[in-house]
Amino acid sequence: MTTHGNWRKSSYSGEGDGNECVEVANSPTHVAVRDSQTPSCGTLTVPADVFATFVGGIKRAGEEL
Repeated sequence: MTTHGNWRKSSYSGEGDGNECVEVANSPTHVAVRDSQTPSCGTLTVPADVFATFVGGIKRAGEEL
């Protein structure tokens, strides 16, 4: 997967949050995830539909709290 610098951090990763978070980059078919503090240590790449299911599950779990 080629990302060409389109990594983005969560909006929750701000000054008051210790500026620690994950970053994601997406292509039409895949999403890559990496640690924002050590971006050169590697990435996890998954199919875009799998990532969408994962994020949807997290959102639903948050609504149930």
